[in-house]
Amino acid sequence: MDPKLPIRATTQQQIPLEDIQNDIFILKDGSCGIILTVNALNFSLLSETEQEATIYSYAALLNSLTFPIQILIRSKRKDISSYLNLLIEEEGRQKNSLLLNQIKKYRKFVEEMIRKNNVLDKQFYVVIPFSTAELGAPQAVAGSLISSKTSLPFPKNYILEKAKINLEPKRDHLTRQFARIGLVANKLITEEIAALFYEIYNSEQADFQKIAPGAQYKYPLVQSIKQSGLESPLEKPVNQQTASTTAAKPAEAKTPQPPAEVNQTQG
Repeated sequence: MDPKLPIRATTQQQIPLEDIQNDIFILKDGSCGIILTVNALNFSLLSETEQEATIYSYAALLNSLTFPIQILIRSKRKDISSYLNLLIEEEGRQKNSLLLNQIKKYRKFVEEMIRKNNVLDKQFYVVIPFSTAELGAPQAVAGSLISSKTSLPFPKNYILEKAKINLEPKRDHLTRQFARIGLVANKLITEEIAALFYEIYNSEQADFQKIAPGAQYKYPLVQSIKQSGLESPLEKPVNQQTASTTAAKPAEAKTPQPPAEVNQTQG
């Protein structure tokens, strides 16, 4: 390859994602799908009878499926630096010497636990796909409806309409089956799907930049956040399309709250 030749391909061209609309992600080959987030169940804390009931309910869920699904488990290191900063701020405001001493001991305990263990945050997803084969033969759609500016085999509105009709009954069926196990399944909305794909493709940057709440924006925005008391070098939010936007300031918490449950594995 000649090093003098200009690179014309962009990063977006290497990503299979075409668009996210109406809570549905669309891939460049025309296939699409929806994503459900499912809470966890601590199986080891259940009694023997409850464990058997859970196993049979899960087997019934699998046997009831007439369509493919994908189960995705994402494990990432839990970032509790903001919680530690909140404890430090509370120490500075605390005037009661007894409470101040207890807060310091608790903060040191949390810091020591994080230092000795890999504190992981696990998230569970179920993807319900919709393939291009379910759209029908390409010739069934008038050629005039297919835009030459897109690689999709069908018009986007046509794909979204067919996918919605096909995926909603499947979503309702899975939601009911998960409820029998004691699990709650919720469909990710457009903004949440965008944030998930952003974290998958930008795992390192996602620790310093987050997708900003942007229902009013045409494209997802990225905002910088503070970590471990240090400001990220990326001080301003970055627009994924134009790299131009206004800064977003993280909200301040008034009172410390205990961190969410996390899974611990020995480092």
